[in-house]
Amino acid sequence: MDNRIETNLEPVDARSSIARAHTRMLRFASRVTAVALNASVLTTRAAHGAPVTARVLVLPSTTATFNRDFTFSSTAMMPPSAPRASVSVPFARAIGPRARPSIRHRTPVRSSTRTFAASGGDYVPGQLQPFGDLSVVGAEAIPDGCQMLVLSVCEADAEKLSADDKVLEGYAPGLAAVVKDMCDEQEFKGAAGSSVFTRVAGLPFKHVGLVGLGKADAIAGDAWMSLGKEATAAAAKSKCTSVAVGKYWMGDEEAAFRGKAEGIAAGAFLGSFEDSRFKSDAKPGPLKTVHVLTQPGVDVASEIAAGKAKASGVALTKQLVAAPPNVVTPSALARIANEIAAQFPDTCSVKILEKEECEAMGMGSYLGVAEASDEPPKFIHLTYKGEGAKKTVAVVGKGLTFDSGGYNIKAGAGSMIEMMKFDMGGAGATLGAARIIAETAPAGVEAHFIVASCENMIGSRGLRPGDILTASNGKTIEVNNTDAEGRLTLADALVYAEKTAGATSIVDVATLTGACIVGLGPEVAGVFTPDDDLAAELEASAKEAGELFWRMPMQETYWKSCGMTSEYADMKNTGSRGGGAITAALFLKRFIEKDTTKWGHLDIAGPVWDDKKGGATGFAAQTLAAWVASQGK
Repeated sequence: MDNRIETNLEPVDARSSIARAHTRMLRFASRVTAVALNASVLTTRAAHGAPVTARVLVLPSTTATFNRDFTFSSTAMMPPSAPRASVSVPFARAIGPRARPSIRHRTPVRSSTRTFAASGGDYVPGQLQPFGDLSVVGAEAIPDGCQMLVLSVCEADAEKLSADDKVLEGYAPGLAAVVKDMCDEQEFKGAAGSSVFTRVAGLPFKHVGLVGLGKADAIAGDAWMSLGKEATAAAAKSKCTSVAVGKYWMGDEEAAFRGKAEGIAAGAFLGSFEDSRFKSDAKPGPLKTVHVLTQPGVDVASEIAAGKAKASGVALTKQLVAAPPNVVTPSALARIANEIAAQFPDTCSVKILEKEECEAMGMGSYLGVAEASDEPPKFIHLTYKGEGAKKTVAVVGKGLTFDSGGYNIKAGAGSMIEMMKFDMGGAGATLGAARIIAETAPAGVEAHFIVASCENMIGSRGLRPGDILTASNGKTIEVNNTDAEGRLTLADALVYAEKTAGATSIVDVATLTGACIVGLGPEVAGVFTPDDDLAAELEASAKEAGELFWRMPMQETYWKSCGMTSEYADMKNTGSRGGGAITAALFLKRFIEKDTTKWGHLDIAGPVWDDKKGGATGFAAQTLAAWVASQGK
């Protein structure tokens, strides 16, 4: 590139007025300032490997001489971490034809994680062991000194509660009358999602509460986890150090009871969890011990351990999604994958592909998205090998740690650009599921957890509308919208999962489209798959996890009618507005080669975040873990 500024200066002699000379000096200074600014752009491009040539020509009509030097620098125009360029103009000597100001580089010093703007602290992107010293144990009776009792009741049980209820009196004489008064006063009917708590006197504990389950024949899969959450959250709020959690009715078959105990334990850990990483005055919560009330002679230690593993995966997902994008970068996600593999070395291994390796594999679709960011892309491949593994599956998560929209920038009301830290919700769920699987260690399955992580930013090297990318399977994509970037990263990840990892069943998970939120709302995720068997597997796993999914159509005629075909490439990355979630799924399907490979796509854009529930929800980690575990059975 030849950037040229031509300046003609008239001679300055002793007879010229001071005003005229001053005017000429200012005019020349303004031109040199333009040179400096242009040089700063060239320097930045050069620092990133872009071939540039800077040429500044000053062509005066005669030699001009001034009495001082000026330096015009780009430093004030650029952020502290950016490369600097300065242009020095020596005024004390004559500037003749083709004289060139010098351009000086200063190489920036960067780390893989940006300095946090508020205090510069070294924040943790996520924790594999997030629950501190909280102890959850089984107990056949309420231990001495326990400060709170919480029981679950269905609608039928709530309706028949009386002042002399034998079950309640069995816990403590006088409890039934207190509970009856509490329910009447607060009109508690045992509905699903409802709860009631009160402080009591004259009983072995200081607080008592009931949590509703709804109708006995329609208790949701997450009811027991909700019971544990409600109990420990209420205990922490009341500043209790211990709480006992149990079922009003304990007549379950032992196997069924064990499953419910696991859910209660998982919920107990999650209900006590508070993400205070970014608060300067964070203090540990008061709750130290949770007693899960059990049937006589039933040891639930293994169920509690499994519940803790499940809760740890969900908490990890919540932390990753909630953290700001200057903390959770692609490098930070890679760090978490390495930590999982290091903590469970007997079954887990990890490989992080750097940009050069991805280039060698032809991942032009993924790297096209990453191109404008200073953060290096990280292609994460975490492998779990269970005992006697006979089936190979893959979970592929979208890992955009920040999505500006690129040149199709997210702007204006409703763009949600400030929330685009959660655009790696699929990656968070993938690593959360891997955390659960690593500790619960299901047999019979080999699982690959894959994340093509990067940022979608804006810059001179960035992806432009109209660019054509070539994916690793050789297919070409005309980019007509840079804000439809997640599918571009998933495309190469899906090819990798099938060809390199050898997965015969693949589920990808992504905060992919706003269209899915429009169609299903904020609480339900979409399931897209042409395979009925896989759809049934995912439905069963979601039911077990208590997470809400809905199977969506995959209307092939939409590929052409909704504008996904391209005159210049194999396809476009977006189509018309209508059916946007469906055409996104149809796009991803093009990157599964074998007819025998089962593939499904989960669009979790809605449920990944809920302001009413405190922000990040940890959604999909449990469903994915349950699906992976089921593949070995």
